[in-house]
Amino acid sequence: MAEHPAYPVGLRLSGRRVVVLGAGQVAQRRLPALIAAGADIVLVSPEATPSVEAMADAGEITWHRRRYADGDLADAWYALIATSDPDANTAASAEAERHRVWCVRSDDADRATAWTPATGTSEGVTIAVLTTDARGRDPRHTAAVRDAVVEGLRDGTLVAPHHRTRAPGVALVGGGPGDPDLITVRGRRLLAEADVVIADRLGPRDLLAELPPHVEVIDAAKIPYGRYMAQEAINNALIEHAKQGKSVVRLKGGDPFVFGRGMEEVQALAEAGIPCTVVPGISSSISVPGAAGIPVTHRGVAHEFTVVSGHVAPDDARSLVDWPSLAKLTGTLVILMGVDKIGKIAETLVAHGKSPETPVALVQEGTTAAQRRVDATLATVAETVRTEDVKPPAVIVIGAVVTEGPDRAV
Repeated sequence: MAEHPAYPVGLRLSGRRVVVLGAGQVAQRRLPALIAAGADIVLVSPEATPSVEAMADAGEITWHRRRYADGDLADAWYALIATSDPDANTAASAEAERHRVWCVRSDDADRATAWTPATGTSEGVTIAVLTTDARGRDPRHTAAVRDAVVEGLRDGTLVAPHHRTRAPGVALVGGGPGDPDLITVRGRRLLAEADVVIADRLGPRDLLAELPPHVEVIDAAKIPYGRYMAQEAINNALIEHAKQGKSVVRLKGGDPFVFGRGMEEVQALAEAGIPCTVVPGISSSISVPGAAGIPVTHRGVAHEFTVVSGHVAPDDARSLVDWPSLAKLTGTLVILMGVDKIGKIAETLVAHGKSPETPVALVQEGTTAAQRRVDATLATVAETVRTEDVKPPAVIVIGAVVTEGPDRAV
C-alpha cells in the first residue's frame, strides 16, 4: 500500500494531559514547547538531565522517578516516547494505540502515529515543517526548510504580500558595532519593514543597501538644523514622519542607550504621543575588543570592566567622569569616542597612580573589513595615535587584558 503523507494539525494542549517517557536529550528539547503550550505534563523516567530536573523542580512538569509501566498513558491526549529501552518504547507505543493517543517515538518514526515537525516562530507566527516524501523523517532536511522560512520572515526578505507587518510609529534600533551581520534579528526585520530610516554615520551602512527602493533613507548628519540643535532636529524628523503614518526606524550604531542619546529620542517621542519600540544592539564597548582578540574580563586578570565616554577631556569643566577613581581600579577600562583626547586621558590616569606601562589597545573600525588594532602603553599612546594616524571611530582598551589574546598566549 502506498504511503500517504502526514496530515498537519496544530494541537491545543492547554490543560490537557501529556505524557513524556524518558528524560534525556530528546525530552529536554521537546519539553519547553509543551510547557509553553500549557500542557499538563507527566514525565516518567528514573533519571533526567539537569535541565529537565530543573523543570520539575520549578513545578513546570510532574516527574515520576521510575520506569514506564502499563497504564501510564491512560487519559493522555498526546505522548512523547523517548526512552533508551526499545522494549519499553514498543510497549508504550502499543498502549498509545489501544487508547487512541497520538504518539511520537524518537527511536522509530515508522511505528509512531505522529511526527514532530521542525518548528520555529517569528512575531506570533509558528512555522512547522513536514516534508511529504521519504525525506519527511530526515530532521536535517526539515530543519533546513524551517530555518530558511523563519530567517526570511525575521529579516524581512519573506513578507506576505499586501500585508502591513508594522503599525506606524518609531523603532529605535541598535545596529551593532559595524558588521551588518551583528545587528539583531529583530532589528534587521524592522529595517526591512520600514517606510523611513534615519541613520547615524556610525550605523551599519551596508544594511542600507539592502533596503527596498521605496524606503526613504535619511542621513541624520544632514538633517537641516534651522533654529534647532542637531539632536532636536533629529527628534523633530522622527516625530514628523511618524505623524504621517509611516513606520520609522532610527538606526543607531552600537546600542541606543550606550552614549547614543537614545533616551532623549524616546522622551521626545513620548511627549509627542508616538509609540516607540527600543531594540537593543551589541555595544562596541564589548564586541569590538572581542573582535580584536581582547576579552574585557579574564579569570585571574580582570574581574570588572568600566565603559567611559572620552569625548570630553578630563580637565574640561563639563566632564562627569571621576578619573582619579578610575585610575585606582585594577580592571579593564574601555573608552569610547576618546581618540583625540587619549593623550590627556593617559596623562591623567598616570598622574593619579596608574602605571605608565599599562597596556593600551586601539581598535579602529572594529568588526568591519577596515578593522585594525594598534597597541601601546599609557606612556606611549598619545605619540602612537599620531604616528599610526589612528582615526575615529576607535575603541580604546586599557588594562592587562590587552595582552591576554590567543595570539599573545605564552
